[in-house]
Amino acid sequence: QEGKMRVLVLSLMAASAAAFAPSSFLAPSLRSTASMSTRTSPLALDMKIAVFGASGLTGAEVTYQALQRGESVVALARTPSKVTKPEGSCGADAVTELLTDPNLTVLGGSVTNQADVDAVFAEGDVTSVVVALGGKTADVGETMLTDGTGNIIKAMKSNGVKRIAVVTSIGAGDSEDQAPFFFKVLMWTAMKKIFTDKNNQEALFFNGPGKDLEFCIVRPGGLNVEPPTGVVNVIEGQAGSIPRADVADFCLGAVLDADFPYIGKAPCISSLGGTSWTKDRSAAARGAMAD
Repeated sequence: QEGKMRVLVLSLMAASAAAFAPSSFLAPSLRSTASMSTRTSPLALDMKIAVFGASGLTGAEVTYQALQRGESVVALARTPSKVTKPEGSCGADAVTELLTDPNLTVLGGSVTNQADVDAVFAEGDVTSVVVALGGKTADVGETMLTDGTGNIIKAMKSNGVKRIAVVTSIGAGDSEDQAPFFFKVLMWTAMKKIFTDKNNQEALFFNGPGKDLEFCIVRPGGLNVEPPTGVVNVIEGQAGSIPRADVADFCLGAVLDADFPYIGKAPCISSLGGTSWTKDRSAAARGAMAD
């Protein structure tokens, strides 16, 4: 029986990849948003961003891009030595290079430990937060996203920090219908536990202790590690693929721009390429590094 279930899941994954083949047109409901890298109205004069999940593929992009903009970053990672340069922005040959910068402080610890989270804010002057947590459920636990984000919310409130961007996924919350059918099947089966955690993570902001924060829930389509396109599309219909570098750019807009238009919302985003995506299931895209 277990063998049949495994074959079924693998078949669904293959069908899902085929179903996500990129379309040659843009949906009428797709709205193009220019790159967020130029701020017109900064949230504060001196910015310091706390990044949770900096050793992951998206978190590394957020950290790197923030530093390139001249911002200060304090990051929490389970393994600080895994906070390396991101492939999308720096190229495949750079991913083994440690990410270092005078404006970067990397702390080792677990987001599920309140003391470790508090230590990030104890670095002082944190103005905003990006949460890009991830990892296999078998490795990080079934409630890591919810528990860890709850700890972050507590620390933010204790330190008077209001602005936060949280990366979840297409299909989370009320965006289930924006995911292709075969991806939905995976959400209901092989990915059920992780999506339960993602949904509970989002609920912390819509119905929980984070509802009074200035939050943006970022729901990307099919993630890959390609170079940034510089364009992010906010999707009302079925979402497409997007480089992690573009997701990072959008997140930085959410936490750096005082007048960012998606505060209090959960936009689904993708880059150019139509209304469906090719799911990159390579080890590189899924993250050999722990988020």
